[in-house]
Amino acid sequence: MRDAIGSWLMIASLFAASGQAELVRFFSGNDTDVKPKLHGPYLILAGGGTDQDEAMQAAIDGVRGCKDCDTKLDVAVLRVSGADGYNPWFMGLKDVNSVVSFVITDRASAEREDVARAVRNAEIVFFAGGDPCNYVRWIKGTRTSEAVKDVYRRGGAIGGTSAGLAIQGQIAYDSCPNQSAQSKDVLLDPYSDDVSLSYDFFNWPNMGGTITDTNFSQRDRMGRLLVFMARAFALEERRVEGLGISEATVLLVDGKGSGRVFGKGPVHLIFEEKKPEVIQRAIPLTARSFKIWRFESGQTIDLRRTPPRAPKIIDVVKGKLSADPY
Repeated sequence: MRDAIGSWLMIASLFAASGQAELVRFFSGNDTDVKPKLHGPYLILAGGGTDQDEAMQAAIDGVRGCKDCDTKLDVAVLRVSGADGYNPWFMGLKDVNSVVSFVITDRASAEREDVARAVRNAEIVFFAGGDPCNYVRWIKGTRTSEAVKDVYRRGGAIGGTSAGLAIQGQIAYDSCPNQSAQSKDVLLDPYSDDVSLSYDFFNWPNMGGTITDTNFSQRDRMGRLLVFMARAFALEERRVEGLGISEATVLLVDGKGSGRVFGKGPVHLIFEEKKPEVIQRAIPLTARSFKIWRFESGQTIDLRRTPPRAPKIIDVVKGKLSADPY
């Protein structure tokens, strides 16, 4: 049994003869699987930047079903780059029994049964930042992604920050291959090579037809999110929803679709309910009547229902927004 606070272990497993990438595993805490009764599920939707202790502790306590009890949880962190940066942070939160971080850089690693088992046995699974395209390349549709779904089904919490947030909606901006869409550019060409969308990495309850976007207000990403939504609507011809989550902000959503905003805020909820008027390659977007609601820290969002207060209405005409959307 390892020391529950201070120790950590790094194991590197190499596919020596095959030439494949290495799987790296970082472990901290107590190696006894605690197997508590779970009271979730929850989604942890973090916009990037500074991690929010209060939001993550609320997720931990929600899954445990208590604030002041002895129940402990195990955490699995999935990442496609980096190292053990999340291990000390999670171990510093209350009643975390252990943290295992996997750095996955090929599909073979995500198909390994030992990796999938470790994820399935966790009570919280968190996707770190990085390149969302690599999550799609290496983890989508694998044993590990199925294990993540199992954790949610049994009442655990799933989430991610930055790139780890981008893959949580049913529709994901995946930035493949190695792109970063800028609002000013893709509004003028909604079929730019910078706009790459993936479907059904996950299909969480209350997130159907939803696209999430990160670092939202700080990087002026409203325009690009409206483009992503218009592209999805043009393909599926049904209502599309957007969630733009700012840096140092978390939307914590329970199994009934009720979300609370933590951190600096804001979170923007956007509906698109009308077919775009002009959406073609190399022609500026025209799409009207986007409905936008802004939510600050401490406020709640019910993802099952249209908010009761009136939205801000924004049109995009020839690639330009009709007003300040924020």
